[in-house]
This record gives sequence, C-alpha cells and structure tokens, in this order.
Amino acid sequence: QEDKQGKEKDKQAESVPVEVVSASRQTINASYTGTANLDAPNEAQVVAKSSGVMVQQLAEEGDFVRQGQIMARIDPARAQLEVQRSRATVNKLSNNYQRAQQLLAQKLISTEAHDQIRFDLESARASLNLAQLELSYTNIVAPISGVVAQRMVKQGNLVTLNMPVYRIVNTQYLEAVMNVPEREMALIKQGMTVRMQVDAIPGQVFTGRVDRISPVMDSGSGTFRVTSAFDGQQVLRAGMFGRLEVLYDSRENVLTVPRTALLEDETDPAVFVERGNKAVRTALKLGYSNGEIAEVMSGLKAGDHIITAGKVAVRDGAEVTVIAIDGKTVVQPKKTEKKADDKA
Repeated sequence: QEDKQGKEKDKQAESVPVEVVSASRQTINASYTGTANLDAPNEAQVVAKSSGVMVQQLAEEGDFVRQGQIMARIDPARAQLEVQRSRATVNKLSNNYQRAQQLLAQKLISTEAHDQIRFDLESARASLNLAQLELSYTNIVAPISGVVAQRMVKQGNLVTLNMPVYRIVNTQYLEAVMNVPEREMALIKQGMTVRMQVDAIPGQVFTGRVDRISPVMDSGSGTFRVTSAFDGQQVLRAGMFGRLEVLYDSRENVLTVPRTALLEDETDPAVFVERGNKAVRTALKLGYSNGEIAEVMSGLKAGDHIITAGKVAVRDGAEVTVIAIDGKTVVQPKKTEKKADDKA
C-alpha cells in the first residue's frame, strides 16, 4: 500500500499545471501592420509680400484662421501715398484724353497725338492698379484655412519682402505614409479601411482609409508607398507617431486559436491539446492571423482545449493538470488520505 501511494505521489509531482483555452469560432481580419508619422499635406508658410514695420498683429499661435482672413498689418503710409500719386496722374491724363477726343473730332490734332495721350492714360491706370496691389500687400492674409502653428515676427518688428511671418497647418485632414513590402502589393487596394493607434492618445482607435498607392516600387528597399488619410477630429495632430493596420480581408465564423498557444521553434505550426489530462501535440494548417488569434484550417475542432500557459514545460504525451479554462480557475478536488488503524 505504501508503494502504491508513493507511485501516486510521484505521478502527481510529474503532472504539469497548465492553463487551456477552448478553440472557438469567430470573425478574423486579415491585415498589414506598420508605423508612420502623421503629416499635414495642407500646410502653408505665410510670407510678407511687402516691407515695413508690422503695426498690428491679429493672429497668434493656436488660433484658427480662414482663407483670406487678415492676420497682420504692415505700416501702409508709403503705399497709400503712392496710390494717391498714381491716382492724380490718372486724373490728369484722363482730362487730357477727353480734350484730345474733342480736338480730334474738330481735326485740330493728329491721330498720332491722340493715340499717344490714350497710351499714356492706359499706362497711368496700370501704375495705379499696381500701387493699389502694393497697398493690399500691407495686409498679410491667410492663404489657406487652418491653425496657426508658428508665428515668426512680433508687432513692431521690421518685416522685409518674402520674409516668413506665420506657418498655418490644416489639421482637419492628415496623412500617414507607410513603406509596404512588395509582397503586399496585390492585397492592399485604394479605399480599404485603416485603423490607427497613437502613443499620445492611448486606448483610442482612429479609422481612416487608403487614399493613394504609389505605382512605383523602390528598388533599393523593395517597398512601395501607401498613403492613408485620416480626419483630424480635433484630436489628432501632425507629427504624432501612429501604429497602423490596413484591413484587406475578413472571414466570419472561422475556427481560431490564440497565437500565444502556437509552439515556438517549430518548422510547422502546432499546438498542445489537452485530452484526458495528457498533452497531445497536434499539427495545424493555419489561414489568416493577426496580432492575437490565428485561423485554423485543419487539425482541430471547436471546443478542443488548447494549452497556453505552461506549454514550454510539457512534452507530447506528458501528464498535465488543468488549473484554468478560458481564464476561469478550475477547483481541484481534495484528496483524502486513509489512515491505517493502529493495532495493539
């Protein structure tokens, strides 16, 4: 009897505690994952089209501006005087032209003299239009709608021609460019759904779409550019680092197992299945897989118990003790020991 109890204790000691999950049917998405930084394609640098002292600043960093909105003003005094001078010249030549028309009708001047006065008047009007254009350039306006990302000049500073004054970024539309291996080229199509997570906003998943696919392959890296478009949603910002997933297919009601259950260092995919408190190595044929689950084409049936935790300590045919099924702890039955009666 003592030998029998000892063998049972040795058998229990050799039994490996494991956790199992049930092979189940669910929907699996086939996808390509990659990383990219968000970029704002609608970005503009506002430059001064005139020179002078900035006398009024109407926009600051973080402000939303609309296209055509005045953001700052340069001292317009010099440009206003130029407009007045050009206008006086136009008025003078306009009067001369009217008199020339009357004299021409009376044949008191030649046609050449009349035409010369007309040409001078047209030139003066062009100069007036140019002076008015230069005056309008003293108002620095937004070329696009967006958020002021940077202000380079303060009120009272001297602004020179073509000097950068503001930088505007339209955050309503953002792009992320991934370099995708050429083997994925036949799978990824324009318009496919893209899911993205960013480190700056944990726990949130943003949805976009594949907007453009480059027709040219980079021979050096063997990749092609895939551009995804996202709505800014008032949360995303240009420059954020994102982890992207392009969903190119979906299969419903397929048999799946956790990828953590797959045996490592195996040439062919396989798992340990718990059957009758024994670990049975089972080869699998897999289909799609994502970060968490893998599709099983053959080798298992729904409800099979797949060993996840503890699989590294078991071998094919080894005794196992299931301590948890699908995350729920299994209560082991208590074993009672029989005590031999003492004989006097």
